Amino acid sequence: MAEPVYRPVIFTAKTLFRALGVRFTVTGQEHMPTTGGAILAINHNSYLDYAFAGLPADRAGHRVVRFMAKEGIFRNPVAGPAMRAMGHISVDRDAGSEAFRQGVRALRDGELLGVFPEGTMSRSFELLPFKSGAVRMAAMAQVPIIPMVVFGGQLILSYDHRSFARGHDVLLTVGEPITVEKRADAHAETDRLRTLMAAMLDETIARFPRPAGSDLWWLPERLGGSAPTPEEARRMRSRPSRDDNDEPGTAPA
Repeated sequence: MAEPVYRPVIFTAKTLFRALGVRFTVTGQEHMPTTGGAILAINHNSYLDYAFAGLPADRAGHRVVRFMAKEGIFRNPVAGPAMRAMGHISVDRDAGSEAFRQGVRALRDGELLGVFPEGTMSRSFELLPFKSGAVRMAAMAQVPIIPMVVFGGQLILSYDHRSFARGHDVLLTVGEPITVEKRADAHAETDRLRTLMAAMLDETIARFPRPAGSDLWWLPERLGGSAPTPEEARRMRSRPSRDDNDEPGTAPA
């Protein structure tokens, strides 16, 4: 399929990351399908996770990922037309059934569909509770779920943190495909997916090179960092900021 908008955007993003000296390490690239529909279930720590999570798919035969994103970004006069031109799917959190149908249609058409099951960015850099939409779409379309963990983007652009210094590391871990039976218990399968991705997250963090002189704000408190605990992060989410409104990630319920 011709991608007159998406391909130039990918080229621009890759050029920018090279200019910034971002060092990408992809583990499990062999698990990324080169053909056919699949859901990429991705954790969400930074504003750039969309761009980062598309890298393994781009390496797998120059495939593109259609992401599900908050409806609000589609109302932006600049970002909205670009998002639509790239084939991304708008999710209205109060009425997600249309986005669900569009997602299933894309999967049946052989597309890669990027979903952030947490529904929003994590301030604690731990996994938030997962919504079941990814599992339900995979079951309905009968496509695999590819679990993916991205870590390091929060050091570049995340809630209250912006740094465009050169030489950041970003690690991406692609897990083995998960098959969901058509009549499977969506909540049980969602719990299984989250448990697997939590283990992948810990393994990815264990490999992450620690930036010199860092105060470890980017590291989960459970692992010795100074990020907010999940409980503190929940309290912070109850006082939404402008950054919360700008954050694009979402998932169908």
